[in-house]
Amino acid sequence: MAAQFVLGAVIVVLGVVGFAWPDAVSRALTLAGLLLGICGLVLFVSGISVLGSSLTPFPRPAEAATFREAGVYGRVRHPIYGGVLLLALGWSLALSPLCATALLWLLLELKSRHEESMLVARYPEYRAYRERVRPRFVPGLR
Repeated sequence: MAAQFVLGAVIVVLGVVGFAWPDAVSRALTLAGLLLGICGLVLFVSGISVLGSSLTPFPRPAEAATFREAGVYGRVRHPIYGGVLLLALGWSLALSPLCATALLWLLLELKSRHEESMLVARYPEYRAYRERVRPRFVPGLR
């Protein structure tokens, strides 16, 4: 978990220290980054709001957690991670290199796989849910 926060901080710092895309593409990438960031924020907040008291910063489900597949979870299995990735990608497109965002994606991919192994063990219905809801991070992307 600490690694994802460190990578997030690296992404922000890389944008703040003055990386700049060439002028020919800067405006388009900034606009694309802004739109992706807004989509990421919506996805992130939607995921948090559906989980409610089942939300935990750790991959292991909380003891009192219940399996949720309503709302955004009916379209994507890990909307909070997807939101974080879209926010990071948006920031990177607008202000910083993409290398740290690529590392964050890899980290969240591995974390989500580990988390899903625990979800399958805890909730027998998760296996069927995973087959039904194919996108892992962003609706419409597999």
